[in-house]
Amino acid sequence: MAGRIPDSFIDDLLARVDIVDVIQERVPLKKAGRDWSARCPFHDERSPSFTVSPHKQFYHCFGCGAHGSAIKFLMDYDRLEFPDAIEELAGRVGLKVPYEGGRAAAPQQSDTADLYTVLDQSARYFQRALADSATAKAYFDGRGLDAATVAAFGLGYAPDAYDGLRSALGNSPQRINLLEKAGMLTRGDRGGMPYDRFRGRVMFPIQDRRGRIIAFGGRVLEKSDGPKYLNSPETPLFHKGRELFALWQVRQAQQKIGRIIVVEGYMDVIALHQHGLPQAVATLGTATTREHAEILFRNCSDVYFCFDGDRAGRQAAWRAAESVLPRMREGRQAHFLFLPDGEDPDTLIRQEGSAGFEQRLTAATPLSEFFFAHQESGTDLRTADGRARLAERCKEMIASIPEGSFRDRMLELLTDKTAIRWSLSASLSPQMREGVEEMLEERVAQLRGSSGPAAPAAPQPPRSSGAVDAQRSVVRYAVALLLQNPSFVESVDAPPYAFAALRRPGIGLLIELIDTCRARAAVNTAALLQQYEQREEGAALRKLAVLPLHGDAGTLQREFIDALAVLAAQTKQQRTDDLIAKQSDGGLDDAEKAELRGLLATRRR
Repeated sequence: MAGRIPDSFIDDLLARVDIVDVIQERVPLKKAGRDWSARCPFHDERSPSFTVSPHKQFYHCFGCGAHGSAIKFLMDYDRLEFPDAIEELAGRVGLKVPYEGGRAAAPQQSDTADLYTVLDQSARYFQRALADSATAKAYFDGRGLDAATVAAFGLGYAPDAYDGLRSALGNSPQRINLLEKAGMLTRGDRGGMPYDRFRGRVMFPIQDRRGRIIAFGGRVLEKSDGPKYLNSPETPLFHKGRELFALWQVRQAQQKIGRIIVVEGYMDVIALHQHGLPQAVATLGTATTREHAEILFRNCSDVYFCFDGDRAGRQAAWRAAESVLPRMREGRQAHFLFLPDGEDPDTLIRQEGSAGFEQRLTAATPLSEFFFAHQESGTDLRTADGRARLAERCKEMIASIPEGSFRDRMLELLTDKTAIRWSLSASLSPQMREGVEEMLEERVAQLRGSSGPAAPAAPQPPRSSGAVDAQRSVVRYAVALLLQNPSFVESVDAPPYAFAALRRPGIGLLIELIDTCRARAAVNTAALLQQYEQREEGAALRKLAVLPLHGDAGTLQREFIDALAVLAAQTKQQRTDDLIAKQSDGGLDDAEKAELRGLLATRRR
């Protein structure tokens, strides 16, 4: 894929960069044994729960769950995109980033720069036209916007002419082609000369996360046959499913964003900003996407979705909930505010002021409450069929939530409502199913008045004898050892692995990690976690990455070898049991009989 950064380069980069230096330039760290600690920069706390491990090149907050490599830290703290964070770190150690096939934008770099230029020139043209239009100025005055707000958002006006912008900026075939590519000109169904896309509309520039204009939205001043709002089409710079109107202004208004309010319209956003709530953004004529959700949570941990209270508003809210659920990692919260009929944020903030709107935000519905209210609609929970139907509706969506306290709470609520233990786990992966079923079993036992089975203990520190503790999950412990010490892969025999056929949760993940560590000699803990960041195993691996493992490197490596030996023995026992069962059912062929005799002889020895 053109523009992709090779994994081998990322491994090498993370091996060369000192994460302590990167973070200490932004957050004061104190030495704490082998690691460093600080008060977490991503949430408010009084005592330090943020640790940085130079051995693992990894940071983790035990309070809010923030975690990752030096790359992830720059993305979250400096709010950089992934390639920009890579470039930043590479510059520190004197490396040049090798993009496979060249950086995605490289072949068209000058063209891209020209697109930004022509869009900026278009914005200036619209601003000059606004200054000359009494009608357009009267519209903004009527909506209560002051001059400072108009300037801050770069608002403008597109004259009601087919060639206003084209005549001002497109004096050559090359310029006309560039304006078309930027979405500023369009053509009729039969072709012909391109003409201005935006005519007779007040204009709202759309900026990317670096403040560059990438598109426009326009609103008609008078009723016409065309749409009330018109956005730029998809272009090389503008993909509406990944952009949010006014996110740039939100980020400029505060160093640390405490919350973001997602509303539906340009004027709703601008009115909230002008009245003292500079946290508002809007999607661009599309439903909230998963990309939107990730961008929102990358900028802050609390997101409020504000919609009309009618049927269309609630449908939009549900689409937002579907996009948000897979992004609900530790520390993140989502709320839903539904407005009275006929009202929108623009009218309410002008009527009630910021204090009144704050009260509405305080009373917003949490995501969990909205989720179950929507799913229970039309379902009679007094009947077994109704409860089963609710479980079926919810199980896959709850399974998409990353492992953590929010998913645990959703499972508890579902169990409270249905008293069904196992239906939820059927759709989960083996790695997730054990934890889900244990959670449901324990919760049902509590509801029945008993204490329920004790939750499985986390892996304990290795004993001095070096033997693997039978009470802990051997697979989980082996994964933790390899994750924290990728060089241990040198102790593993070449494939096929003696435990590959073992039917135990996590075996596939262990094999994948071994293969990855073999293929990427420079890989470290941080790079492995980076690889699994967007996968369902990522949350479990993050917990294992900070699991305390006591002992020196030699002791831990022997523990790892012992764990693999135990898994190999379990694989032989599994095969023995399978052959005995087959013998009882229908008999074995000669080869299988010989295999069984050998396995039994080995077990006796």
